[in-house]
Amino acid sequence: MSAYPSFREHIAQINDLLNVFNILNWDSHTQMPHGGAETRGHQLATIVQLAQERFASDTTARLLDAVEAEVEDDDYYSYRRREVQNTRWAYDIARRIPAALMSKIVGLRPTAEQAWVDAKKHNDFTRFAPYLTQAFDYQKQLAEAIGYVDHPYDALLLRYEPEMNVERLRHLFDIMKGTLLPLLQNIVAKGDVVRSDFLYGDFDEAKQREFALGVAQQFGYDLNRGRLDVSAHPFEVSFTRNDVRITTRYQRNYLPGALFGVLHEAGHALYEQGASIELTRTALTTDFLGNYAVAGVSFGAHESQSRLWENQVGRSRAFWQLHFPRLQSHFASQLAGVDAESFYRAVNRVRPSFIRVEADEMTYNFHIMLRVEIEIGLLDGSIKVSDLPELWRAKMQEYLGVTPPTDTLGVLQDIHWAMASIGSFCTYTVGNVMSGQWMAAARREVDGLDTALANGHYAPLLGWLTDNIYRHARAFSPNELLIRATGEPLNPDAYLGYLVEKYTDIYK
Repeated sequence: MSAYPSFREHIAQINDLLNVFNILNWDSHTQMPHGGAETRGHQLATIVQLAQERFASDTTARLLDAVEAEVEDDDYYSYRRREVQNTRWAYDIARRIPAALMSKIVGLRPTAEQAWVDAKKHNDFTRFAPYLTQAFDYQKQLAEAIGYVDHPYDALLLRYEPEMNVERLRHLFDIMKGTLLPLLQNIVAKGDVVRSDFLYGDFDEAKQREFALGVAQQFGYDLNRGRLDVSAHPFEVSFTRNDVRITTRYQRNYLPGALFGVLHEAGHALYEQGASIELTRTALTTDFLGNYAVAGVSFGAHESQSRLWENQVGRSRAFWQLHFPRLQSHFASQLAGVDAESFYRAVNRVRPSFIRVEADEMTYNFHIMLRVEIEIGLLDGSIKVSDLPELWRAKMQEYLGVTPPTDTLGVLQDIHWAMASIGSFCTYTVGNVMSGQWMAAARREVDGLDTALANGHYAPLLGWLTDNIYRHARAFSPNELLIRATGEPLNPDAYLGYLVEKYTDIYK
């Protein structure tokens, strides 16, 4: 009798538990009253502990032993064989992690997040510092439990970008600095030659939502299986491919924030909605180590899609030549006298600034490098939590030539540390690099792709991405996906070439 159906059902139940976790987490960011944070932390901790104990159980070991023999003659790239391989890899790591530790990590999140919101609101890092100290203490324990050779950060990267480590990251960052720093310096030296005053004004939130969500739907975001809500920090979350939700935050006085936030999260959502239906509730839509029900194979692969749709499509000249008249009709007085080319240049204006999520493509990766370097130091003990406000200001000055006047605009701007997502920041830059490779390959393989995009026909691009990335969910590693679709592993050349060409043109 085959063990595979029992194996699949066992994994499906773990996936169900993690989807319950996702729902509770979504609610905590969108609907939950402030007073619910402490008890929600207990609820999330309970769900994660149940899922962790179930996954790291003898039952999983017994089912794996039985099913591995059944799939050993399957094609190496078959989904069934990959389900088993991925489960074995994660199981061997998960067995090292105490369920009680994961429960503590997750249980801290809601109260840490509320403390972060409070600290950011009052520009008072000390309100968040104790929670951040505790969060990094837990992460150090997690790194020791997982194990590592060179650096504790390598252990945490396994949960977000399993083919990456500190050495490779530093090498990637050095390559990118070598190209981007001179280009950035040349652009800054030209002065503020791109007009952008019309991006600031009074923009009705309902109209912002209507335009942004309309574009997301044109990209392919299916509202029969999704919805858009408001949260303090934009995010995407899925409860299987049939329910994939996104959020944004509206700034009435700044137009691009919510717009590009929606396009960014819609890119994530397209990945989740595009997973093959046969992989629903399987090991290939379950992140056992991160405790998420998710289809994306890594955070970097996921970010490659948010950054691709937000930037390479949504910030392109062709996009705004097509869509600007409709945006202008929504905000006729605010955008009076502005043309599509001026708007394109404005939303691509290079300006070293304080806020990562509002950073232009040229400066964005320096925000990521800063955060990764701080995380590495906090993990190995060379940096203390109490050092962070001043260290943050110093690194911003070093990389971008600006010094945040407040901690709200500095070290408190991101929610990721409150969410215990230590090791995830690097995936934004990894995703940027991948996005360049995907788009270069799509242009080579899809006849007339640029013409289709210029006419607002996004199905050819979405179809290529679905065929090569989305439908496979977690069946192939990031580098396997890259090699199958582009012919090479992670390589920054295409992405750097895209940036150099784009900004050389804008800044002449």
